[in-house]
Parts: sequence; structure tokens; C-alpha cells
Amino acid sequence: MPESGQPEENSKLRIVVVGGVAGGASAAARARRCNAQAEITILEKGPVVSFANCGLPYHIGGEIVERSKLLVATPELFWDRFRVRVRTGHEVTTINRSAKTVSGVTSAGEEFKVPYDRLILATGSEPIRPAFCDVSADNVFPLWTLDDMDRILGTMKKHPCKRATVIGGGYVGLEVVEQLKHRGIDVTLIERLEQVLTPLDPEMAKLIELEMRQAGVKVMLGAEVESLLTGRNRVVTAVKLTDNQTVPTDLVIVSVGVRPRTALAQAAGLEIGASGGVKINAYCQTSDPGIFAAGDIVEYHHGMLDRPLRVPLAGPANRSGRIAGASAAVGASKPLASVQGTSVVRVFGLSAGGTGLNSRMAREAQIDFRSAIVQAPHHASYFPGAKNLTLKILYRPDNGQLLGAQAVGGEGVDKRLDVAATVLHFSGTVHDLAGLDLAYAPPFGSAKDPIHMAAFVAENDIARLPELVGYDAELEGLQVVDVRSAGELEKLPLLGAIHIPVDELSERWSELDSSLPTVTVCHSGKRAHIAACLLRGHGFEQVRNLNGGMSIRRLKE
Repeated sequence: MPESGQPEENSKLRIVVVGGVAGGASAAARARRCNAQAEITILEKGPVVSFANCGLPYHIGGEIVERSKLLVATPELFWDRFRVRVRTGHEVTTINRSAKTVSGVTSAGEEFKVPYDRLILATGSEPIRPAFCDVSADNVFPLWTLDDMDRILGTMKKHPCKRATVIGGGYVGLEVVEQLKHRGIDVTLIERLEQVLTPLDPEMAKLIELEMRQAGVKVMLGAEVESLLTGRNRVVTAVKLTDNQTVPTDLVIVSVGVRPRTALAQAAGLEIGASGGVKINAYCQTSDPGIFAAGDIVEYHHGMLDRPLRVPLAGPANRSGRIAGASAAVGASKPLASVQGTSVVRVFGLSAGGTGLNSRMAREAQIDFRSAIVQAPHHASYFPGAKNLTLKILYRPDNGQLLGAQAVGGEGVDKRLDVAATVLHFSGTVHDLAGLDLAYAPPFGSAKDPIHMAAFVAENDIARLPELVGYDAELEGLQVVDVRSAGELEKLPLLGAIHIPVDELSERWSELDSSLPTVTVCHSGKRAHIAACLLRGHGFEQVRNLNGGMSIRRLKE
């Protein structure tokens, strides 16, 4: 990595970290482990140096009972274990790069100035505050800090809350929805887009939407907030939408996204990347050789897009903090690995997540891709407790390179996403995925794991044995062969299809016209694949299988 200058001879290296939580705290601890002699100081604006912000919704809902469990590290721990000085309530407002000092003001209003040899910026991100939040109210909150959480709980304790409105259908918003519902509160979720969880493709996100509705949550999609209506005593009583609908409420949680806190870096003249984060090299070094950055304020190299991108997630924040700490402390580290945006969330009885690219990202990047959707039990179906898992993978049709994966299910979602993320990290293909030697026993998986099955389907699609057709494809004008049972057709009919159960197809295939473009259909795609292979063997040259089957096609309505 480039030279970043050295302190004067016989003086100790002074490392100053601006910001704690994930990136800053990780950087300081790693810097100490790499350099036992350095003077390391953390300057944290807030009252707590390191807390588990991902756990905040779960304390609100009561799953994490003790608030103290959210405190990851205290100033006392940093000093006793690492001899790192932590100064909370210290907001850094200026970086003097030529003098190598940072200055600011304490929560008590006192000014301070601290010299550094190496500076690590980990100022994180902050919730986006939409224009409709510009109202004087005591029951409207983000959920980003311990103080936010405490104020929400304090308000709920002081004023009985029967109805709550969550604005924003991302990961945090859905976690809050779940936890408020667990408290017995009637919850309305408002999302301006037509789906929740934009990292997922619409049909996968639909499964989570349906789960919330089944749990009694009122889900309003394609709904944009115009204003918050206040009553007496600085309290919002309803949320008004742009279509003039109003949603009565006792509490409003706003979770519409975050933005990086880059003002300090920008004022210091550090280079900002195209996606709005601080630009760093592979060693977390900024455009100033003596300043490093980590966490939500930086751009990471996205492995699938092959370009810098902001990915505000805890995993990359911790890993980049580790690299920044080593780089600042000893001037050397292993390079920061690419990120894939791997993430997961639990929403009532389902979990959902993704890694790598989704369909929208691939289209925007003009990457040619295809996809395969499978459904399977998360472990052996004959072993008690098997729960359905829906898995979707994206891949290049020319060489089979894996581009991304998404999963929704009652169990085992994180396991499959982690396997897919590992293959993505090594630029693997669906052929690699199909050949992985995964652990198997009935309580844990299947001999052919769902992720194997998805890879097998992708391999068949690439080889056109048979090719897949999109779950939402227009089927009019095609010879559609529905191989489900009569009972399945009654529950979920497919108008215009020719019904021949798969077990009768060997005797009745001649009832079909082999010259016509044909699509085989079943509930999930498995029986339809068998049918397509049989028809191909009888000379049907234009036969395809409906990707994901009727269980996925029904979600497009």
C-alpha cells in the first residue's frame, strides 16, 4: 500500500478513530492487536462507543430482554483490555490535514483539538428524514441509535399504543413490524414501491408480503406519504397519503433508508466516489495517504458489478474496520475483499434474503442472465419438521457463472445464502454449485440439497434440456400442458391448458401436437421437467418448462 508517512523518531504512533459502533470499534481493536505501542483514541459523537444497532428492534419487541445486552463494548473495556482511550460525547467537526489534527466540540459545549499520525474515519450513516417528517411531534421516530430505541419505549410506556405505522419496507422496517406486532399492536406498513424488500425480486418479496398479511399486518404498497397529521400535545394522530387516504396511528416509525455521514470527509477534501461514499483503495486508504475510512461511509468493490458501491451492512463494516485498523497501525494488511451485499431478515414465520445481483440490478448493469426457481423442504422431507424453502439463482447463460441468489423459507435460508455467497466470492458457476460436497443427514438437509437442485435446474436450462420460460411469461398461443393432479387444478386453475397428469403422459403424449411450441406446467416445476424430458424424447423440439411452476406464477397476480 502507498506510504502514509511516519511519526517523528522515538515518538509513538498516534492513531485517532472518529466514530465507534461497528467500523470504528473494529478498527481500534485491530490496530491495537497489530501495534502494541501506538496511542489509540476513539472520538465518538454519541454517548455509547459500540452497540448492536441490529438488535434494537428485538429489544423493542422484548425478544432481547436486557438492554445491557446491546452494549457490545464500553470505554472501560477498551481501556482495560486494549489501552484504547475512548472519548464519548466528542463530535469532530474539522480535519486539518496539513497540521494533522482533528477538532470539534463536546456534548458539554467545550472545544477540543487532537493530533494524529493516522486518522480512521468511521462516521457511519444516518437515517434519511423525508420532508413529511418536518413536523413537531413526540411520537415520530427513526430507529437507528440506542437513544431512538429508548425514546420509542418511553413513549409507548407513557402513552398506550394500540396502532402503529411503519413507513418503509426494507429490512429494518420489517423487523420493526414483526416486533411491534409481537407486542399486540395493530401495525400498518406503508411502502411507496410496489414491493417490500427491494434486494429481492418481486415474486420472492411477495412471499414475505403474504406472510405479513397472514400475521394481521395491513400492508400498503405503492403508497406514498404526503404528511403526518397532528392533534393536540404534539402527537401525530394519522398518516395522510398522496391519494388522500388516512391511516390512524398512535406511533410512527420511519425507516426509508440511510445516507452516509460524509460531510466531515468532504469538508476535508477527501475524494468521494460515484455512489456517494468515501473513495478508498483495497487497504481502506482514502485519497489522503494518512487517512483511512471504514463502514457505511465508504464505497466497497461490489464483486458482481465490478465497481465501487455503497453497501451499508454490518458485515462489510466490521471487515473494513479490521483492514483499516491494520493498515493504519503497521502500514500493511491483506486487501479488503469484494462484497456481494449478502443479507437476511426474519419476518414472522419466514426468513428471506439475498446475495449478489437480483434481476433489476442485472438488467441495469446490462448483464445477460437467466434464472432458476426451485422449491424444496429445507431438510429431508421424511424427517419431522421439514419446512418449505423457495430458492432462486441468477446466472449467465453462456458460461453458467453464478450472479446471485435469493431465498425465502421457514428454515435454512441463511445456510443456502451463505453457500451461494461463497461461490460468488470465488467467481464460481452453477456447475460448481451443483458439485459442492455439502454436509448431509436427515435433520440438516437432503442428499440433493435445495441449492444443488437449483443448480441442476440451471444446468438443464443452459443446455436446453429443457429450457425454462419465465414464471410470468405470456402463455397465450402456446400449447400448455398442465401435468398436475385434478385436485390441484381445482385449487389453482390454469385456463387454456391441456390437462394430462404426469403419470398418464407416457400413454397419452400422442394427444398433443409435437409441432407446436409447448410449455409444461406443474406446481413447482419438478414434474413439469419430467414431462418436458418425456416429450422431447418423443420428438417435441420446442418444449419448455415453466420456471417455478404455478406456485410462483400465482404470485404475479
